[in-house]
Amino acid sequence: MNQVLVGGLFAAVLFGGMLAFLEAGWRWGKRRLAQDPDGAKEGVGSVEGAVFGLLGLLIAFTFSGAATRFDCRRALIVEEANDIGTAWLRLDLLPEGPRAELREQFRRYLDSRLEAYRRMPDQKAAFAALAESQAIQGEIWRRAVAAMNESGSPSAPMLLLPALNAMFDIASTRAAATKTHPPTMIFVMLAVVSLTSALLAGHGMAGGKRRSFVHRFGFAAIIAGAVFVIFDLEFPRLGFVRVTAFDQILVELRQSMD
Repeated sequence: MNQVLVGGLFAAVLFGGMLAFLEAGWRWGKRRLAQDPDGAKEGVGSVEGAVFGLLGLLIAFTFSGAATRFDCRRALIVEEANDIGTAWLRLDLLPEGPRAELREQFRRYLDSRLEAYRRMPDQKAAFAALAESQAIQGEIWRRAVAAMNESGSPSAPMLLLPALNAMFDIASTRAAATKTHPPTMIFVMLAVVSLTSALLAGHGMAGGKRRSFVHRFGFAAIIAGAVFVIFDLEFPRLGFVRVTAFDQILVELRQSMD
């Protein structure tokens, strides 16, 4: 299932749960006020402050981590474009025949890389394109080693092989980056603290004569919305916030190869 859809469902359930806990807290507060009007509020402020502070820290750190990983994924796209471009230029060290063959392999490789990320919402198609790019990596390496043996140039291996290694390594780094996310327990704890905060907030609203629906819906919507944005940032090829604009760098590099 699309991870952003999972995030949307999680945020929707959290929103509904917080409304329910706000109502439960309000009823709980009303009963306490009826039983003990003077002591119902004693000691509650410090507990509320601690829980709300923890909720703020959880959201802040989780959001900050998601934003950092989002920026890292964009930077990796630029790095891959630079690595492929460097390796492409160093093909000039090879003889004409092997150079032409390797350039065609490079075009196929970059096409498969672009296709993999273009198909990312369809994970099976994306994995198939990634598998194709890995197969092309092996072909490029074998052809490059054979071409350098033919060239007899001592500088070709020292310049081309490290560039090819960097080009292949960045592909693995990008694949690992797509799988780097906070542990599930972080989101479980975020949900638990959010619901606890809603319960305490509802309890704090019990002093009024009527329910404040604006405050209830606003509080629940803001927290649920923040959680959804965190999910969206964590999966930047599936939701509303995307890194696809940076793929244009690779597209332009591919166009320069024609």
